[in-house]
Amino acid sequence: MAPPAPETGQPGTTPADAPRPPGPPPGAAPTPGSTSVPGARPPGYPAGPSPEGPARDRHGPGGAPAPGGAGRPPQGAGERPGGSGNPPPGAGGGQRVELPPVHGAVICVAAPCLVISPEHGQLTGRGIEGIYRSGRRLLSRCVLRVAGREPVAVQARSLGADRAAFTATVRTGVEPGPDPDIGVERVRHADGTERITVRSFAARPLRLPVEVSLGTDLADLAAVAAGRAGPELAAGVHAAGLRWSTEEALAVTTAEPAPDDALATAGLLRWQLELGPGESRSIELRTARDRTARAPAGQVANPLAGARAEGDDPRAEAWLRTSVDDLRALLLRDPAEPGDAFAAAGVPWRLGLAPAESLWAARMALPLGTGLAAATLRTLARSQTAGRGPGSGKIPGPLRASGPQLPPGCTGTEATLGFPAVLAEARRWGLPEEEVARLLPAAERCLEWLRGALGKDGFLADPDPGPRRCETQAHAHRAALLGADLLDGCGRAGAGEWREWAAALRERFLDRFWIDGPDGGRPAAALHPDGRPLARLTGAAAHLLDTGLLGGGRLAPGLLDRVRTEHLARLLGAPAMDSGWGLRSMASREPGHNPFGHRSGAVRAHESAVAVAGLAQAGYEKEAAGLLRGLLDAAEVFGYRLPEMYAAEQRTAGSAPLPHPAACRPAAVAAAAGIHALTALAGIRPDAPAGTVAVAPRAGAPLGALRLAGLRVAGEPFTVRISRLGVGMVEEAADGLQLGG
Repeated sequence: MAPPAPETGQPGTTPADAPRPPGPPPGAAPTPGSTSVPGARPPGYPAGPSPEGPARDRHGPGGAPAPGGAGRPPQGAGERPGGSGNPPPGAGGGQRVELPPVHGAVICVAAPCLVISPEHGQLTGRGIEGIYRSGRRLLSRCVLRVAGREPVAVQARSLGADRAAFTATVRTGVEPGPDPDIGVERVRHADGTERITVRSFAARPLRLPVEVSLGTDLADLAAVAAGRAGPELAAGVHAAGLRWSTEEALAVTTAEPAPDDALATAGLLRWQLELGPGESRSIELRTARDRTARAPAGQVANPLAGARAEGDDPRAEAWLRTSVDDLRALLLRDPAEPGDAFAAAGVPWRLGLAPAESLWAARMALPLGTGLAAATLRTLARSQTAGRGPGSGKIPGPLRASGPQLPPGCTGTEATLGFPAVLAEARRWGLPEEEVARLLPAAERCLEWLRGALGKDGFLADPDPGPRRCETQAHAHRAALLGADLLDGCGRAGAGEWREWAAALRERFLDRFWIDGPDGGRPAAALHPDGRPLARLTGAAAHLLDTGLLGGGRLAPGLLDRVRTEHLARLLGAPAMDSGWGLRSMASREPGHNPFGHRSGAVRAHESAVAVAGLAQAGYEKEAAGLLRGLLDAAEVFGYRLPEMYAAEQRTAGSAPLPHPAACRPAAVAAAAGIHALTALAGIRPDAPAGTVAVAPRAGAPLGALRLAGLRVAGEPFTVRISRLGVGMVEEAADGLQLGG
């Protein structure tokens, strides 16, 4: 989304308090397939430096000029290959841009195709409405009139990630009374196709004039978001439709059947439809960026298994199905290797690669197969910083805002730490050994970068010399332990050294990060560069419970000991953190709490799912179940397409979760969160190289009986059933896969 949010432990967030999303650092490889919005600042973000001090990671590896800092304006992560890379006028230089609200929009996506519609279905040319492809608005206005009237909107509904239907009625006046006598249904697809069906309910034959008013500015999404799209272009007649062009772009809308009349000066297509009682007629419009008949969606080889859920709570099936569909719809090809697909961060603001978020989505989707993880890892390995300098081995990433609580962070840090961990876990889920061997050198370079990245105090800053975040230390600890497991499994040296490294980090963390108190204490959100703790309770602490999977179906040890883990679990399950709709990003009692703030209170779907899985794995069933039920209830309200974040107002009787007006929806990590939360109920812990799988379902069975089918372990279908008593049974598995643990 246009303000990409902090990625250090918080992928996929849509900030209400974040700066513009800079793109790749100078000298870094271009971001593949990205069409996100550069230069946009949401309302309420201060133009000056953060209260915690300015970012200084401007010239180091993975760095870019910090928002509001010196140096040239950073290139937007959403620039198309070959573009100028310049942010739109008024979008850079620290100026604020009001992002158009999108919480009420009906969004269809089949990356890189995107359609943003209002709920009434008419594309009016206002705001960010329109049909887009690769970040270019091909059509901004598509207004339908039947019998000289605009239809009255009745209903808008999603038919899938890539299409939506809009139902309306028209009263022509040929019959007495207030009843409509014409029904109109518009089915709009992400690929730019729209089918308009007009049906007569009248008792006599009708001759209906139908007209569609079309227009476009051919603007970039970045310029649209900044309010600088420019005027509509003059249209020209093109065969069975209209066309618009500039020196840089071309759009064509054709119709089937061909219109009876096409007026280029007015941008009008007209038909006269003859309808008998009960009859219907259809018109199909096709909008493309060239003269071809149809704009194909960016289909990629689907690496995700078609998992299914069934059980006592029917919402589980709807949530899993929608999550999988949305994640598929966000898949983009890597231009360098079109056979590799990764999950784009989200729409409308970030239809492109965000390294840590793409890794998070791939990791959470491992129960659906290892294909997405492998392709994402290959894509990121191609961008890894080479050479022998201090940044060697780092995965580049754009700077992200962290809100007023912490200064900006460099997302490349989290992606670099995530790379070896995701590779290690993908191997346990069944990534073929030849694929592992191909990616192992890149993972080793990530670990070598980590070895040299610690500060003098023994902690990892993000950016350096910025804050030492608690979640960054958790990611580093997991990278070391899972990296050691990976080295051992692949017969490489150094595993013991990394385990010692992780043990030393754990000792330092317990000594410096834990703040004792009468209630048992809490982890600091971060340490300032001078060592002072930032004593705020945030949702980022959930990452301390996300330890990772080792061989034999074992969970890696975390940074906290048993006593401190229990204290943290109780804090995360308490009302100050559990809003009733999911985990708050900052406790409601903390200074500066904002229920809409991306780091200061809002619920972030992926972080809630991380908390659910981590609490359950640590044995805190009650706290995990409470967060899970809240997340599922919120998913139901949002039509099972969770936004990446939403307001964390306390749940009360009859209330509903409030949308964040700038949140991406769908977003990769929010879609993957549904997969992660539901599969966490089964507690599946595979070790494909050893030919075993452990199943440790949640004892409380918070959703009752549940059956998950069509998962993938060791490359083969895997089905597990959980009883109402929390007893798990494997119904289908790969031949030779033994139940262990």
